Amino acid sequence: MKRILTIDGGGIRGVFPAAFLANLEEDLDQPIGSYFDLISGTSTGGIIAIGLGLGLSAREILALYEDKGPAIFGQTRTDIAGWLSRRYRVGKWLLSGPKYSPAPLENALTETLGDKRLGEAKTRLMIPAWHANTQQVYIFKTAHHERFQTDYKELAVDAAMATAAAPTYFRQHITANDVGLVDGGLWANNPIGISVVEAIGVLGWAPEELKVLSVGCLEDIRSTRQEYGAARLAPKLAGLFMDGQSHGSMGIAKILSGDSPERKVIYRVSQPVPDGFYALDDTRRIGSLKDRAFAEARQQKPILKPVFFGNPAEEFTPIYR
Repeated sequence: MKRILTIDGGGIRGVFPAAFLANLEEDLDQPIGSYFDLISGTSTGGIIAIGLGLGLSAREILALYEDKGPAIFGQTRTDIAGWLSRRYRVGKWLLSGPKYSPAPLENALTETLGDKRLGEAKTRLMIPAWHANTQQVYIFKTAHHERFQTDYKELAVDAAMATAAAPTYFRQHITANDVGLVDGGLWANNPIGISVVEAIGVLGWAPEELKVLSVGCLEDIRSTRQEYGAARLAPKLAGLFMDGQSHGSMGIAKILSGDSPERKVIYRVSQPVPDGFYALDDTRRIGSLKDRAFAEARQQKPILKPVFFGNPAEEFTPIYR
């Protein structure tokens, strides 16, 4: 059996998958990442995936969100000066952007990941980004195929910053090799489709041996009336595009893996929430996100544990080091 973990993008809502995995991990003998043969994640999910791949526990990654989230999104102050600063950033975001400096995020990631490179990952990784200058997909990958001769040398912080460089929130990230990249959520916010394609088409794993745990960052229940004009629809467009991509990605994964009621392959974990209640950058909701995640994990443990967490995955040996 080959086990795959995929984690969606979603800003500070990444607290949900991080806390969900941390709760599952409490009953395991090793960090949860060691139970998977391939881990992929986009944007905030990419940060989690990289951390897990490098051997961090889900609890350590959750601490990153709890301890550094308010600073990353400029919400450490609750007085009038903090309120004015937030109003200023909103105005800047609407008129010129980006909304936040990437420095607090990069500092937090450097503190957590250090100078480790993707080639030090203990698990196969796929981290989507987007190369805006050439309008091409850009996927950071460990050296799990002989063609992948470059990315294993990349700094883990560079890959994490690139996949999380959400347009209008952060400027594009320039890697140590002077490559400008932005958030992989522009094309693969839910990376399950590309993960199953990688498993079958590149790694040569048979569909019959796959089990996939797909963890989302909550799903907004949106209402879009046909008579909405541009002004009312525009704020919803990014979310609508990501919803469509997620459903399409899930459909591809189901078809390729042969997922069906008779042979369950894909285990999707997320929750529907009111549209707009959990903003991508609202750190005031961290506690509520953890609450939802721990409640979800309590329900899912009896289902997921026998499928994914019997024994750790086989040791990953990269082709290049």
